[in-house]
Amino acid sequence: MTTDVYSPEKRSAVMRRVKGRDTSPEIAVRRMLRAAGIGYRLGGRGLPGRPDIVMQGRRTVVFVHGCFWHGHDCARGSRKPKANADYWSAKLARNVARDREVIARLTHAGWRVVTVWECDLKAADAGAKLVAQVTGQAAAVSASSASEASPART
Repeated sequence: MTTDVYSPEKRSAVMRRVKGRDTSPEIAVRRMLRAAGIGYRLGGRGLPGRPDIVMQGRRTVVFVHGCFWHGHDCARGSRKPKANADYWSAKLARNVARDREVIARLTHAGWRVVTVWECDLKAADAGAKLVAQVTGQAAAVSASSASEASPART
């Protein structure tokens, strides 16, 4: 087992700086939506999982997920910490299970769920794919780049 390179106090300070909102990927997604003229609200209070972006009229929510924190199947998401491995594997498994539950609850309530992965934002056509998913024209978008649970109600 590898020991941490930081003292417990320093590690605590580092972890406190991990942001839960207004992250770089989230801001990039907002810019893409604004550039396409798509309006949205932030926060999703009152909705399961508190989505990052809510489009009430489209009955669509967007989650912007960091690959590591939400267990994506890319290189960064499949990376497993060596220090305190049992804690981290359990934590990340809980995050993945919670994400599945939140998507199921939102879908059952009639919302269309779009998940944007941090690694997918690096692609040149990320904006076009995002806009296609949000506007309901996601037939050509691969399932790995986002999760679309059900069509929006009209």
